[in-house]
Amino acid sequence: MLRYLLKTTLLAASLTLVMAAAKAQKVTEPTGTPAEWSKPYQPFRIAGNLYYVGTYDLASYLIVTPEGNILINTGMANSADIIRKNIATLGFKVKDIKILLTTQAHYDHLGAMAAIKKQTGAKMMVDEADAQVMADGGSSDYALGNGVSTYVPIKADRILHDRDSIVLGDTKLMMLHHPGHTKGSCSFMFDVKDAVRNYRVLIANMPSIVTEKKFGEIAEYPNIEKDYAYTFDAMKKLTFDIWLSSHASQFNLHSKHKPGSTYNPAAFMERKSYDASLADLEQQFTKKRAE
Repeated sequence: MLRYLLKTTLLAASLTLVMAAAKAQKVTEPTGTPAEWSKPYQPFRIAGNLYYVGTYDLASYLIVTPEGNILINTGMANSADIIRKNIATLGFKVKDIKILLTTQAHYDHLGAMAAIKKQTGAKMMVDEADAQVMADGGSSDYALGNGVSTYVPIKADRILHDRDSIVLGDTKLMMLHHPGHTKGSCSFMFDVKDAVRNYRVLIANMPSIVTEKKFGEIAEYPNIEKDYAYTFDAMKKLTFDIWLSSHASQFNLHSKHKPGSTYNPAAFMERKSYDASLADLEQQFTKKRAE
């Protein structure tokens, strides 16, 4: 217990120093990003109390509960207005968001998070291994940082560890630590239900490789190869009814759902594309490992 308290105290002190330094840094969002990352998309109900409120490709999820709502990911900085509009279109209020989560500490999923946190006062929760990167706006990220903040820094209100629970109202999420893409990449598993049945949902952070360097050359992340191997093994063992991801293109949203179509959870109830995507990414990892 003493060791845990000391570790937590040191992490909090470190994040405070990082936040102070980050405030003096200029935020520079990368240019040349895909157009579909900022393209509006019609929000819709996925299953039960789970809704899609993101852009055409950057997935943002709203989980609605009697005690307030949970928002997972925000896309880039210019996604803030899109998300707000999408939430209102569905008949919900942005101010009712109580918890903010992310699958990874990159600008394309945290770009608008600081703005929404400021507006709502919601509690930001993040995997411990991504807390410092989030607190400096991505400047210390091993692959995309290079000392430059790519989004407005955010200090975590709660640090999460593998298999921790996030509870709000009648909804309970479990965070799964799936590192590699970032040090604190994670997925979320939870249940939703409608009048027909219950659904076990996985919002998966797919372990794509974002660095051109050889694994052995990444001094900032010496455990990257080991982490990727762990993640592939862990993700292959998961069971679920519905799977989603950080990018709409990763789970083939646009072939499963057309804007304006009726409520249809069954469209997302398949595992074949999940297994195929993991297999393809693992093949890329094996090739990278051989370097």
